[in-house]
Amino acid sequence: MIELVLTVCAMTAASSCEDKRLPFDSEESLLQCAFQAPPYIAAWAQDHPELKVMRWRCAVPGADGAKI
Repeated sequence: MIELVLTVCAMTAASSCEDKRLPFDSEESLLQCAFQAPPYIAAWAQDHPELKVMRWRCAVPGADGAKI
């Protein structure tokens, strides 16, 4: 299992940002996640119009240093 770590900020307060960790069903590598994630992130952002995705990365749960 891989997770997406999105750094999101409130549309009304750009200085109010936080990380959201979303499970991403992928048995592939972090590199494959990087290629497959954008449509998933776009759909999530559309469902959360009050938040703006500032950056994102793929990670192995529990391994904060593993990213792409």
